[in-house]
Amino acid sequence: MPSIAEKRATFRKLHEGGCFALPNPWDIGTARYLQHQGFKAIATTSAGYAFSIGRPDNAVPRDAMLAHIAELVEASDLPVNADYENGYAHQPDGVAESVRLCVETGVAGLSIEDSTGDKENPLYDLDLAVARIRAARKAIDDDGGDTLLVGRAECFLVGKPDLAETTRRLKAYADAGADCLYAPGIRTAEQITAVVQAVAPKPVNVLVGGPIGFTMNDLAALGVRRVSVGGSLARAAWGGFIRASKALAEGSFEGFKDAAPHPELNGFFREDLKARS
Repeated sequence: MPSIAEKRATFRKLHEGGCFALPNPWDIGTARYLQHQGFKAIATTSAGYAFSIGRPDNAVPRDAMLAHIAELVEASDLPVNADYENGYAHQPDGVAESVRLCVETGVAGLSIEDSTGDKENPLYDLDLAVARIRAARKAIDDDGGDTLLVGRAECFLVGKPDLAETTRRLKAYADAGADCLYAPGIRTAEQITAVVQAVAPKPVNVLVGGPIGFTMNDLAALGVRRVSVGGSLARAAWGGFIRASKALAEGSFEGFKDAAPHPELNGFFREDLKARS
C-alpha cells in the first residue's frame, strides 16, 4: 500500500490538469470495489455514512466521523478526500482543532463548508467563514501542508442560490488558502463556467447528484477539474434496497432480479482479501 505521503502527492497531482471522477463510498466494501474499478481517488460521504448507521445527514458526531474516515483511509490504496462538513465547530480555533484531528487520519484532502446548520442564518458571515478557512489552512500547514484543503460555498444547498454571492465566497476562500473550490448545487453550464473562471487557476469540484445532462467530457470542457457524487451512490443502493424490500413486504421476490450475483461479490472480496494478506 502507498504511504500517506505518496497518496497525498498523487492526489495533488490529480488536481494539476484534466478532470477526474471522485466517487463516494460509504464503507470498506464499497471503497475497495471502487478501487477495483480503477478510480484514481475516493471521497467520503457524510450522508451515505450517516444513513448506514441509522442517522440523518449532519448528525454524526465528530469522533464517529473521524473513525469512519480513518477506516476508509486504511482500507484503500487510493487517496481519500474527507467530506468534513463544517469542521464540527463554529469558531476558527475549533475548526483548526477538528482539521488537525482529520489530518491525523491520513486523508489526502478535506473539505470545510460555510453552512451553520441554523435555518434562520444558514451561512456564516463572510468574515467568519474566511477566518475558518484560514484556520484550517494553518492547521494543515502546521502538519506539513501536503493535505489538500477544499473550500465549500453552500449557498445553493441552503436556499440561497445567488451565483454572485457564491463566486464572491469562493474567491475569498481561495485567497484564504483553499486549494480547491466547491459550490454544491450549481447545475447549468453558465453557473459552472462562472465558478471556474472566478477562482482560476485553482481547481473546481462539481457535485453530480443525478442526471444533469452532462458527461464527464462535457464537464472537463467547462474547465472542471474533479467530479464527486456525494451520497448518490449510497442513495442508488438504498433505492434498490427500498424497492426490493417493498416488493418483499407485498409478497413478491421481483425486487431481487437486479441483485449482484453472490459468486461475483464473494469472488471479488475473496481475491481482494488474498491480495492484502
